[in-house]
Amino acid sequence: MKQFLITPAAGKRLIGKAMVGHPAIQGAVKSGTLVITAGTTNAYIAEELLASMGINQGFSKKRFFRGVTLPPAKPTTEGGRLPDESGFPGDVIIEKGNWAKGKTIFDVVDNLKEDDVILKGANALDLSRKRAAVLIGHPKAGTLGVALQAVAGRRVRLILPVGLEKRVIGDLDELALKINAPGSKGARLLPVPGEVFTELDAVTRITGASAHLVAAGGVGGAEGSIWIGVEGGPEQMDKAQEILKSVSKEPMFEI
Repeated sequence: MKQFLITPAAGKRLIGKAMVGHPAIQGAVKSGTLVITAGTTNAYIAEELLASMGINQGFSKKRFFRGVTLPPAKPTTEGGRLPDESGFPGDVIIEKGNWAKGKTIFDVVDNLKEDDVILKGANALDLSRKRAAVLIGHPKAGTLGVALQAVAGRRVRLILPVGLEKRVIGDLDELALKINAPGSKGARLLPVPGEVFTELDAVTRITGASAHLVAAGGVGGAEGSIWIGVEGGPEQMDKAQEILKSVSKEPMFEI
């Protein structure tokens, strides 16, 4: 086993690179519809996928999100929304290999069908159960509320790319009951049925090696970082070394 340090930004890039080759995503891109809802981790996926398709001109990660968590020195409005959202570019919608620029999930959700795919980021991760939950700031549950119409109603596939820095302790359903109770303040929490995809899954998909979370933390720009242990055969370890080195200096996500 060899250990590697992954910052949150490097983790997002790693997930982005791995998701490009996901069979469900490749199938939706070629013959159906792929919806990449705006979010910071999904921004890296969109960037990597559009680049692999040669249609990335005009895409920027910079404002590809709806709600974000910022430190107190950079306050947002309630629910994590920026005071000025005029630069929001929309979600990334790929319809049979073509990028439908400017569209959002609200424009296409009624037409989504089985074998189409929605990517939605998450805010809380129960790694032991491979479950995730999303913070809700919108009174109608925002993009997730719309996505679940297609997921539960028409078997559209939901994939939840989420970094390990968002892991929490406790049962997500129990946490949601407390957070969503009448009289509670702040965002709500909605546990989501879907395929959780973390940095550990990314390493395995790209290299074939197994990956384990072994430690976490850091300072001086390494806050939120994780240490993963990777084990596998010589070729798998060489590939792991190569991909993790390639993302190791990924700069911090900029608002």
